Amino acid sequence: MEVIIAKHAGFCFGVKRALQLVEEERKDRQGEVATLGEVIHNPQVVEKLSQAGVKQVGSPEEMKTGTLIISCHGVGPGVKEEAEKAGLEVVDATCPFVARAQELVSLLAREGYEIIIFGDRGHREVTGLEGYGEGRARIVDDIAEVEQLPFCRKLGMVVQTTREIERYQDLLARLGGKCQELRAFNTICEATLKRQKAAVELAGDVDLMLVVGGRNSANTRRLAKVCAETGAEVRHIETAEEISPEWLKGHDRIGITAGASTPQWIIDEVAERLRAKK
Repeated sequence: MEVIIAKHAGFCFGVKRALQLVEEERKDRQGEVATLGEVIHNPQVVEKLSQAGVKQVGSPEEMKTGTLIISCHGVGPGVKEEAEKAGLEVVDATCPFVARAQELVSLLAREGYEIIIFGDRGHREVTGLEGYGEGRARIVDDIAEVEQLPFCRKLGMVVQTTREIERYQDLLARLGGKCQELRAFNTICEATLKRQKAAVELAGDVDLMLVVGGRNSANTRRLAKVCAETGAEVRHIETAEEISPEWLKGHDRIGITAGASTPQWIIDEVAERLRAKK
């Protein structure tokens, strides 16, 4: 059995940066250190942080003192202000690509545009972006929703950093008939584009594709989706323990890709488990 790992897989820059900030605060701070929600969407990493003493809170009100770390997905503009007013030390681990999208939403709002945020409704990044729209932002989760949009004079758009480029382009083509002026920003991050492209290329050349990462990770689920769209057999797993021997029967070439929140040690464990089946 040949095991092939995609050229681009696992931690991206934004995730590495966020975890580095958490580790620095954990070592340097004397008081309580907590993340606002999951700092990244990977259950195994979050559990390790918990064991190291980094707790997780749902809102700033849950802390009386200490350091609150904003996750890499970002938050709305009022959340940091709320935490600072409460006397908390705030460390912003928002991914720079997400921060850029936040700035663009704010810019569009100031310039009087109605705003479309193309992304997963309910995802923390998307909810945070909406907060920068000053009441002018609308989330579009699916291209079919374009038909329900009212016509407006000025329409602006940003996109969730982990969306597929093809879906963004399809949406962009349809929005022209919904406004007099369209100003769109492709805010999909480079890491997403590289991972999706490498995963699709590998999926077309193997018998089975394993996509490794948290089931709560939007970019990992999207990797599984784009791989499945090639016609490949795809399994989304979080850890090596989930691999079933039944999946491997009759397969000589197994491909592995992993979401941007998946650490290298989990990818290595999956590859080692497969190679042990030889």
